[in-house]
Amino acid sequence: MIFDSHSHTKFSADSEMLAEDAISRAESLNLGIIFTEHYDYNLPGDLDFTFNAVNYMNEYKKFRSEKVKLGVEIGLRNSAREQNKKFLEQANFDLVIGSIHVVDDIDIYNPEFFADKDKLTAYRKYFTVMAEEVAVADFDVLGHIDYICRTAPYKNSEIEYEIFKPEIDEVLKIIVERGKILELNTRRLNSNIAVTGLESVYKRYKEFGGEFITIGSDAHVVEAVGANFDVALKFAQKLNLKPVNFTGNRKFSPSF
Repeated sequence: MIFDSHSHTKFSADSEMLAEDAISRAESLNLGIIFTEHYDYNLPGDLDFTFNAVNYMNEYKKFRSEKVKLGVEIGLRNSAREQNKKFLEQANFDLVIGSIHVVDDIDIYNPEFFADKDKLTAYRKYFTVMAEEVAVADFDVLGHIDYICRTAPYKNSEIEYEIFKPEIDEVLKIIVERGKILELNTRRLNSNIAVTGLESVYKRYKEFGGEFITIGSDAHVVEAVGANFDVALKFAQKLNLKPVNFTGNRKFSPSF
């Protein structure tokens, strides 16, 4: 069984999705699901992207099963390293996704991050910070390597691997060397341009010795659970990457 390995419910500040509804949606698609609630310590802005790990586990333990797992998406940044470490010690998570949401103390979802930067400057900074954090952080899967593309204001917002090859290669080498896994986030896979742009990155991941990926919708609403998984599975097959599921205690096994 394939799992949707990245989803957010009411424990995430930017989601009101109910766990029961997400589970029902996943079941209708013959998918398992992992809840990966946001934990972004001191994220700039009005919302509090933290939650109580013990309360989360206590409330959602009734859902935990072979088809439903409980994880977290940790925001990786230098100033949050110690707090992230303490947080992860509070609960027995099934999966820890590590993601870059903040660069230079600015949420990169915010147009302010791009205001005084051309694409070369913004993307190189993003990947440089990513490399610094994945080298030391406690996580299992690197989330949405193309996150910056979601809100970048440039005419071509895609990664363009050949332009950012040194910075991306550094990230990918660290992931493989540390035995971590690259997520294939399906949020943008409804775009052929995005799919084509990502192929070069994941092909390089494979060349460095990466074998596995997780597939995650990053759903914040019920309708997004399992979105574009047909494209993701074809993508994985084309590049000979093996989708895996996290089955508990941060251990994974092949999806098929």
